[in-house]
Amino acid sequence: MGKPTGFIEFLRELPSEISPSDRIRNWDEFHLHMPEEKLRTQGARCMDCGIPFCHTGTLISGMASGCPINNLIPEWNDLVYRGLWKEALDRLHKTNNFPEFTGRVCPAPCEGSCVLGINNPPVTIKNIEYSIAEKGFDEGWIAPEMPQKRTGKKVAVIGSGPAGLAAAAQLNRAGHWVTVFERADRPGGLLMYGIPNMKLDKEQVVLRRLNVLEEEGVKFVCNTEVGKDLPAEQLLLEFDAVLLCTGATKPRDLPVEGRDLKGIHFAMEFLTANTKAILDKNVETLHVTSLHAAGKDVVIIGGGDTGTDCVGTSIRHGCKSLVQVEILPKPPAERAADNPWPEWPKVYKMDYGQEEAAALFGDDPRVYTTTATKFEGDESGHVKAVHTVQVQWEKNEKGQFIPKHVPGTEKVIPAQLVLLAMGFLGPEQPLLDALGLERDARSNVKAEHGKFATSIPGVFAAGDCRRGQSLVVWAINEGRGAARECDRYLMGNTDLP
Repeated sequence: MGKPTGFIEFLRELPSEISPSDRIRNWDEFHLHMPEEKLRTQGARCMDCGIPFCHTGTLISGMASGCPINNLIPEWNDLVYRGLWKEALDRLHKTNNFPEFTGRVCPAPCEGSCVLGINNPPVTIKNIEYSIAEKGFDEGWIAPEMPQKRTGKKVAVIGSGPAGLAAAAQLNRAGHWVTVFERADRPGGLLMYGIPNMKLDKEQVVLRRLNVLEEEGVKFVCNTEVGKDLPAEQLLLEFDAVLLCTGATKPRDLPVEGRDLKGIHFAMEFLTANTKAILDKNVETLHVTSLHAAGKDVVIIGGGDTGTDCVGTSIRHGCKSLVQVEILPKPPAERAADNPWPEWPKVYKMDYGQEEAAALFGDDPRVYTTTATKFEGDESGHVKAVHTVQVQWEKNEKGQFIPKHVPGTEKVIPAQLVLLAMGFLGPEQPLLDALGLERDARSNVKAEHGKFATSIPGVFAAGDCRRGQSLVVWAINEGRGAARECDRYLMGNTDLP
């Protein structure tokens, strides 16, 4: 697995990036390719550690540790080191249908649990994965593979995000006729409209894979919301099985004074409108709406990946100023004593959006242990400021940590655009109501992990609508697992992994 002394001889290297001040001028991906020689050197750093944690895919302290789809990481690191790229791609595809997606957008829990990372920078797993996938496309190794025979069974997949696409790919591979229903005008779900173009290119990357799936036999039906445009009962009659992959798209709101003012939007509303305008080659229409940040003071409430995407998008619009409000404390520079390896390292870092904000405005835009208490409007009913206060996390009588306002720390931040990026509460309920599905205490579809069967025979659920808001890589894990169990239901047994 790599070179036995590679982790001693070679330092961790990442590919170059276009500088923040240059990349904010367009919507293109900004990661540059790393030369093959350097990639092989990075593969050589894989330690042959005997008991690798990078592919365990377990939850420790509620966070992913190791790869949730159990990528055979040491194996393809070794193959890259030896220059056996085709074999590395084959090994990667054993566990991952879409390495070109995860190689771009996954936060890489595999690197967080890399054994080398105990006292050295971990192996650059994510970039090697990305490079294997791109070489596969460049060399023509990734091409449509039609199933050898058809079973005659028909499966409806509702939702075309990463869980739905992974399930569709696997079910089609098993020989079933798969139809994917998507309410948006383009398939891809979160991959198409939830992640900005500079992070995941739609035409060069997402559509490339969608075209492969279509050529393999997967049918996409867009502009169709099941339960509204198409009765849910009709699917149960026309298909032999139904798989729900609708995501957790109900956003968390902030019900404080002034919430109904104009200029306050959910993050996904903002990001979706922007990507759609880019794809439609119609960005000018966005300029005249309240969903454009040009010349505005922008306040983003929420410190996760979605908040970061709002930062990068607002900067590319040409915002006047930008503040990102984060209710949690600032993470330490190094692992804390209560955050040991192989847990996900909760350490301070600047993602691409914060790097761009720092280059433009001089500093990380995040303010920590802070929450919004009120939105202030102008005479026309449009937001003009956000009132904030610092918080202190204390235990309540049940032993739970809750934020308490700190008197005397109130501030007023000017804002003509406020974006709420505080996560999601679960799936939207109308379709689940129409089907009469059982739900868990968090309003998710009730279906046991590993079985994915709902309370209705022949109806399965996977991804965020079953587990709650999570990572793209977990969605792929669930889509693959649900496809396996759906195939077993249809055929009595299954060969799907």
